Amino acid sequence: MGVVARGFKNAFRNNVRTFSIVLILAISIAMALIMLMSLKTVQSKIESVKSSIGNYISVAPAGIRGFEGGGELLTSENVAAIKGVTNVKNVVETLSDRVTTGTDTNLTTAIDAGSFGQRQQGRNGTGTEMAPPDGGSRQGTTSTGTQRTFTMPITITGTSDLSATANLNVSKFDVTSGEKFDSASTENVAMIGTALATKNSLSVGSTFQAYGKDIKVVGIFDGGNTFSNGGIVMPIGALQTLSSQAGAISSASVETNSIDTVSQVQTDIKTKLGDKVDVTSQQDSSQSAVAPLENIKTISLYSLIGSLVAGAVIIFLTMIMIVRERRREIGVLKAIGASNANIMAQFMAESLVLTLISSVVGIILGLALSNPVLKVLVNNSETSDATTHAIGQVGRGAGPMMARIGDMGIGLQNTVRDLHAVVGFDIILYGIGAAIIIAIIGSALPSFIIAKVRPAEVLRSE
Repeated sequence: MGVVARGFKNAFRNNVRTFSIVLILAISIAMALIMLMSLKTVQSKIESVKSSIGNYISVAPAGIRGFEGGGELLTSENVAAIKGVTNVKNVVETLSDRVTTGTDTNLTTAIDAGSFGQRQQGRNGTGTEMAPPDGGSRQGTTSTGTQRTFTMPITITGTSDLSATANLNVSKFDVTSGEKFDSASTENVAMIGTALATKNSLSVGSTFQAYGKDIKVVGIFDGGNTFSNGGIVMPIGALQTLSSQAGAISSASVETNSIDTVSQVQTDIKTKLGDKVDVTSQQDSSQSAVAPLENIKTISLYSLIGSLVAGAVIIFLTMIMIVRERRREIGVLKAIGASNANIMAQFMAESLVLTLISSVVGIILGLALSNPVLKVLVNNSETSDATTHAIGQVGRGAGPMMARIGDMGIGLQNTVRDLHAVVGFDIILYGIGAAIIIAIIGSALPSFIIAKVRPAEVLRSE
């Protein structure tokens, strides 16, 4: 009878013991497989989150959020200082301004103020005064009995890089006709939103007036929403000149050379510019979403190591028990000429049979229990979601970049809950491979030790 056949047969010599070993080892393998799948799932999700975060930092004048607040705009000197920070790859400058129909431009706004706009202008005390039909006084009227009407201003955004749409107040930037302008140009050219173009019957090649100058339409874009499609985008140099704000910048989007350098660059910019600026990044709002993922990753890693160690210990102790029981058998085999290698191979084959059977059972258990176990890990980490939600809410209403950071915070709070175990053949193969290696090592050592015994000593003791 061959060594492998003898090892296979020996694995079933004691059915009760075989069942017990297979059951315990299968549970250990199943746990290792579950933790391996959880680890791979969480790692994939962490990489996805980091990829979506990107390596961008928003620098805005302190005290200014969009068209609200107060303070001083950034200058070209400030931008030069930012560009001088180590690990800064690129800086996109943006200047936002507003023009009013009949005052700064001949364009008619494409956005109706509605009740919301009228309410806001009533609080701000701006608008054109008109006598109310009943001659009375009510909310939104002046003390002389005149009612304010409000026309939505038209937002103009100047940018130094048209390919970087993060600060253009758009959810997308699709050119529907014409072409993009050269961002470095100082010519009076612009791209206008589809709604504004329709409202004013403008097409590519048309001109409109703003700041007392003629501006040529070189392209029309779809910004993805009504507000964006009612706006104008221009080269920042041209807008600075037209609006008499030479060198002024309302925000800067800083790209670092790596996601890993974002925090350091953020600190360095704050150190250089001090209280003049508010420096934020998407990493600020994402840490609370990544933290529970890191917790699950740590738990999965330690549990995986524990499961592998447990499996190795089970195999090792089992084989020690088996080889000690068969000392007489080993002595007889050596007496009739069996080599140490043959004896080791026999016990290794027996161990592999037990391990492979356990692996099959363990894989079935692991696949069945992977998502329930991962759900338990998720539930234990969900307390961090409240923090993420709070951070997400803080970002809302604080300008384009901060609003997107807030939206990301809200979105990332569901990151942990959406986890599903990743099942792949590579994971199963890794699991089986690890089990086989453990079985070989766990059985080789005790069988090698016992195989060195002399036949005469064994038979004499018997």
